[in-house]
Amino acid sequence: MTFSRREFLKTAGLTACAVTLPVWTLDTEAAIGERFAADKNKVADAALATAKRLGASYADIRINRYRFESIGTRERQVQNVSRNQNYGFGVRVLVDGTWGFAASFDVTEEAARRAAQQAIEIAKANAQFQRKKVRLVPVKKVETSWRGSFQKDPFEVSIDEKIAFLLKLNETALGVKGVSFVNSSMSWVNEQKFLATSDGSRIEQYLIRGNPSLSATAIDRGSGDFQTRNSLAEAQSAGYEYIEKYDWLGEAKLAGEEAVMKLSAKPIEPGKYDLVLHPSHLFLTIHESVGHSTELDRALLWEANYAGTSFLTPAKTGKLQFGSKIVNFFADRTQPAGLATVAYDDEAVPGQKWYLVKDGTFVDWQTTRDLAPLIGKDKSYGCLHADSWSSVPFPRMPNVSLEPAKENVTANDLIGGVENGIMIHGRGSYSIDQQRYNFQFGGQTFWEIKNGKVTGMLRDVAYQSRTTDFWNACDALGGQSTYLLPGTFNDGKGEPGQSNSVSHGCPVARFRGINVLNTAAHRS
Repeated sequence: MTFSRREFLKTAGLTACAVTLPVWTLDTEAAIGERFAADKNKVADAALATAKRLGASYADIRINRYRFESIGTRERQVQNVSRNQNYGFGVRVLVDGTWGFAASFDVTEEAARRAAQQAIEIAKANAQFQRKKVRLVPVKKVETSWRGSFQKDPFEVSIDEKIAFLLKLNETALGVKGVSFVNSSMSWVNEQKFLATSDGSRIEQYLIRGNPSLSATAIDRGSGDFQTRNSLAEAQSAGYEYIEKYDWLGEAKLAGEEAVMKLSAKPIEPGKYDLVLHPSHLFLTIHESVGHSTELDRALLWEANYAGTSFLTPAKTGKLQFGSKIVNFFADRTQPAGLATVAYDDEAVPGQKWYLVKDGTFVDWQTTRDLAPLIGKDKSYGCLHADSWSSVPFPRMPNVSLEPAKENVTANDLIGGVENGIMIHGRGSYSIDQQRYNFQFGGQTFWEIKNGKVTGMLRDVAYQSRTTDFWNACDALGGQSTYLLPGTFNDGKGEPGQSNSVSHGCPVARFRGINVLNTAAHRS
């Protein structure tokens, strides 16, 4: 019989994975910080020594502290302010080719020994279900610390200052005639990670991620119609400098103006159109059709519980024409400001860059130390990640991005080559099948292109295609000046589900002859 992650977690969760987190309050923050700064090496030594003594061929321990903050406003009111954090460790062991895992919020040497013993027992219990033993590719021992590229820690900025900023955003959007409702928010994550492995690695990492957002809604009181325009800027691995350097006030004003424009925009006529897609929109199409389809565990049917498998198979590597010759997708755990950027993954593999699609041909996968041998690889690309110390680490998506053109091609250059088309900004509703092949995507704003010029706004637009048809229809890319790195805070996978943050860089891109439908007519 096969052994899925669902079955593994059903077994493991009964003993160790179903950890109840303590309720932390703000006045315990200093105490938790002191505990995290304590000698984590002694706790790690206790866990690793116990695992080795009880028969583990490999073991690792992650001791992590997470701090979260979220502020939400609507018009001139503060709707919510929340701050919380948690701290604990997870121990993973490999016994006779089978994984076991246990976790605890009691970060002490005694608790580490208990958790290691529980992980060993779980691995032995799981062995009865496993048909093929896990084999790990080697990784070099490393002892280091790393800090993300953020400049200003948002947790050192007062709540009052953040609220004042959000309310100013709201006032800016409300200043646009016709705008009736505005929501704005910001969320921050501070992740401090310590990893120790039986291979001898000891790694500390410190990351900050931020997710500001805005939504403006305009209402036609006569018809009852309403239209919303969300902010186009997306989450980044950045500190509070993201708030201070990006033109959020300009974004708020434009969001209000375009929400009003959408009320009187011309409905799209269904048919075939050339599309010019802005990075604020295209990144989500990349995420769903490229990022998820190149996850090796999905292709091998190890993952199907959350969002399905993949139309790609190992046999297609180096053979399938995934896109046109100008299409190059690379995975990268080192991109500055990338939400999936780290120095090392959760099994001490260094962050790196590699091609998934080269000159249009599908060439490689996202791998971990135990996935790589299954396709004949002798190294991991470092894609193991867990969203918490209490979560089982498993393959997660790196930053997956589309290379821009080498030439200085502008958005206007791409638009100039379109007789009948649409330019799309921002992410909207979407759907994609369980093999990441057939899809439909909407957006935030849609602009008609006639004879090489943008002539006005459209509405009720969505396009349909299949992954390989779509990327083979790409005939032009913008240059580096059009390249942006948007991302999402919440990429779900697994069961129980885990949430990963990931970015997808891309330039403006043009696609020929894509099927477009009218979503309003489709709904009716």
